[in-house]
Amino acid sequence: MARQRTFPTDLLETQTAWYRAYRHLAETATSTSGAGAHRRRLLTLSARIAAHPYWDTSAGTPAARVALKEAARSLAGPGRCVCPPG
Repeated sequence: MARQRTFPTDLLETQTAWYRAYRHLAETATSTSGAGAHRRRLLTLSARIAAHPYWDTSAGTPAARVALKEAARSLAGPGRCVCPPG
């Protein structure tokens, strides 16, 4: 049975924002309008996720990273699924 994890609110919100930014980038990839801003947003969010203090705790395992992504993907909302796997 999969372990239920509790993530810090700011970490979960940042990962969810990452998926939304990724979706926006994919939707604007064919146009030059806004794509750069979405790329910069993804880089900023990626850095926040990677540097979050949660990963320095005993709970910050590779399995927790996968669980965070799954939880955030479900919160990112419906729509064309352009989110990368894993």
